[in-house]
Parts: sequence; C-alpha cells; structure tokens
Amino acid sequence: MTDRLPRPPVPDFAAPGFDQLLAGLTAEFAASAEHHDRTREFPHANFARLHELGLLALTAPVAEGGHGADLDVARKVVAAVARAEPSTALVLVMQYLHLACHDRLERWPEHLRQRVIGDVVREGALINSLRVEPELGTPARGGLPGTIARRVPGGWRISGRKLYSTGAPALRWYLVWSRSDDVLPLVGAWLVHRDTPGIEIIETWDHLGLRASGSHDVVFTNVFVPADHAVDVALANAPAAPDARFGAWISVLLSTVYDSVARAGRDWFAEWARSRVPASLGAPLASLQRYQQALGEIDALLFSNRVLLDAGARGGLSPGEANLVKTLVTNNAIDAVQKAVELSSNPGLHRANPLERHFRDVLCGRIHTPQDDAVYSQIGAAAFAAGAPLAPRVADRAPDAPAIPSAH
Repeated sequence: MTDRLPRPPVPDFAAPGFDQLLAGLTAEFAASAEHHDRTREFPHANFARLHELGLLALTAPVAEGGHGADLDVARKVVAAVARAEPSTALVLVMQYLHLACHDRLERWPEHLRQRVIGDVVREGALINSLRVEPELGTPARGGLPGTIARRVPGGWRISGRKLYSTGAPALRWYLVWSRSDDVLPLVGAWLVHRDTPGIEIIETWDHLGLRASGSHDVVFTNVFVPADHAVDVALANAPAAPDARFGAWISVLLSTVYDSVARAGRDWFAEWARSRVPASLGAPLASLQRYQQALGEIDALLFSNRVLLDAGARGGLSPGEANLVKTLVTNNAIDAVQKAVELSSNPGLHRANPLERHFRDVLCGRIHTPQDDAVYSQIGAAAFAAGAPLAPRVADRAPDAPAIPSAH
C-alpha cells in the first residue's frame, strides 16, 4: 500500500526521554482542559498532537506499521493524558483496545485490516465500537441489537441508532454492533467508514463529566457496506467466546483514566492546603492533623489503585478478577476526590478551581461496563458455584463451640 502521508516517529518506550515526553504532554493538554470542559468542544488538536508523536498507532500490530506496545506502555500513555484531559484519554483507550486485539484483527479480510491500520498509522485515524442503543441500553446486560444489517446484492444495508458513541466527531471507522435480517441472525460488528452516505451525527452529549468526549448519537439510515465488512460476527445462538485480552485491557485502561483524574485532584488539594493560610490559624491548613490525615487517606486509596493496576497489567487474573480491578479502582478514585472536595469546602467546588471538574469527571467511572452490581454478582455466583465455605449454621456447631452473636 502506498503511503499517503509520512509515517510518524516510532516512540522509544524504554528511553528516559519518553517519560519526559509524556510529562510535557500532560502539561500541554492540561492548559486547554478547562476550555474543552466548558464548551464541550471536541479536542481535535490533542489527537493531532498524539498522531504527531506516533502515539495513536501505539498498540497496532508491528506487521501493519504499528508499534505493538504492551498493556503497561499503553497504561503509561493513558495515565499521562488522563491526568490532564480525561475526555481525550477515554477516546484514546478505545483506540488502543481495538488495535491491541491482534488475533481479532487477523480474522478481518487482509485488505480491510491494511486499510484501517494504514489510516491510523499514516493519518491518525480513530476507530471505536458503537454498541449502546435507545431501547436496549448497553449490550452487556444481554439482548439483541435493534440495529439491522439487511442483506442486499453485494453487501448489507444498515439502519439503526447508537447512543454514547465516544469520539464521534473524529472517528473515521465505526464498528457497528448489529444483527442481520436472517431467521437465525448474525450478531456482531460491521465495519463502516464515516463518509458512507446515510450517516448522521446528532450532538446530544451534554453530561456532567467528560464533556469533551463527543459521545453523541450516530444514526444509520440504509447505509451500504460491502459483504466482507461483517468483520466480527457470529450466529446469535453460537456467540463467540469472550476475548480475555480485550477484557484485561479494558479493565486496566478504563480504570487508569479515573485513577489519573483522582491523582490530579489529589495534587490540587495538597497544593491548596499547603498554600492556604487562614488568618485565624496563622499557618497553612497542611499543618493541621485533620488535613494530614485526609491526605494520608487519599494517598492510601491511590496506593491501593497502583497495586491493583500493576496486578492487572501483569496479567494472569481471571475475567472476574479483571472486572473487580475496574470496580475497586474506580470507586477508590471517586472516594479520593470526594475526600479532597469535603476538606477543601467552597474552594473545591468553585469552577475557578480544577477540583470541581475532577470531581465531575471521576464520577463517570461508575457508568462504564461492567458496572458494580454485575461485577459483585459475578464474583459471588462463582464463589457459590465453587463451593466456597460459608459460616456454619447454629445447628452445625460443635457442642462446645461459642454461640454466634446476633447481628440485630
């Protein structure tokens, strides 16, 4: 395939300068973060910069021109971006996830794989899945999509509406979760280019947090795609097995976004407490035991997050454990920012200070799949199925065993 634009540089992940590059990127993106939050303007310039640095193709296969970075490197980049502008980081997470699943990409027709990854490498194209629908909600809860791919001569005609399409203003490639119009339908992802006639982006995204993520509705009306663009589909009664690699990566990278937001909130709080000197005290708030304890509690939550994310990045966790990493890390991040807000009082909620933005952004961690109730139910059901030991019933106690105190 002929290059249309010069390829960006290949980052040297092991060089000391890579960490310095990421620190500079954090400062650069932080400078415009408030603007994007206030206006909901999609951060196109951030993605142009990421492409310039060779970071949009970070996890794509080396054979196709990508950098083949592992989860730990991807996590480092996402953390640097999220600490500054988490909407950019969320879109980047989706990019890294879809390009990192090399086994899945290998099943695509070669010309499509080369075209999509070539667009990423040379032009900084973005890709994401479009799955959530008005009637069904998230497909993680089960059910068939309402979006229909009808068989027509030479291919398919796709019609349907997708919600929360993260990155919609800048995506070049959509993986549209649909079902065919067969009696026993195919279900899965159809690959659609954004310039295909019949696609409309409706700017509906106006949420509390991650306001610049461009997670708008996308409507497909009789959109034609060739037959081989059904790139990842299976019969509805024989769904493909869950992709363990995808599950591990999404748990770690999504959690990293919100952990990084919490770390930015922690840093603001610590600096504010060091510099705030009430006249009645005559010393910084940081000199008070109450504030020292609060910062210690925040740092303990973030230490727990680091341990959990390290474990997730190393691999070897079961799918349930990987999901648990996401739940624990995001809830720790929310608790950490909330403690900072409580102790900083009115200044922490003032829009002139970034902490209130961090608080709004970190709350979005709760809505991502898998959600807390599903994670805990999965863990509990697995424990019961495995015959996990339970507390003995009173009738099962030995005659000389002490009584179990009542909880009432």
